[in-house]
Amino acid sequence: MSEDRIRHFPNVSGSSLDGKRFNLPRDLKGKVNIVIIAFRREQTDIIEQWATSLKEIMRAAPSLEVYELPTLSRGYSPFRWWIDGGMRAGIVDEEARRRTITIYTNKRNFKVQLGIPNEETIYIFLVGEDGRIITRVQGDFTEEKQRQLQNAINMNISRKE
Repeated sequence: MSEDRIRHFPNVSGSSLDGKRFNLPRDLKGKVNIVIIAFRREQTDIIEQWATSLKEIMRAAPSLEVYELPTLSRGYSPFRWWIDGGMRAGIVDEEARRRTITIYTNKRNFKVQLGIPNEETIYIFLVGEDGRIITRVQGDFTEEKQRQLQNAINMNISRKE
């Protein structure tokens, strides 16, 4: 499926690290939402590269929400309590726990639905309140990617507020 045909965030469910159940994209709370998808523990370093920029963006756009989706194979579901518990222990910030939603799913299908070619890096999606995918960036933080994301946010928030 080509990237230009990816229009809607797929239906997936998971639980935040503070225990709340989510059905996405329905339960995304922002008028626009940043959804960060990671597949590997070491990708938290890439997410941290984005952290300062995302905090600034959130301060400027109160109707924007950010979610982190560690994405694991459905085969790990029986170990969910242990995996999620380990992540919870590693994240002391209550806000970060609230917005981190672990997804146990058929990763192949999930990646195809989102046009994700591999698990080598993170993918950041800007998703409207209707589940529509507005834009996508991937990988390490760069000022160009930040501008792309910020421009898409500005265009979509100004229309809705």
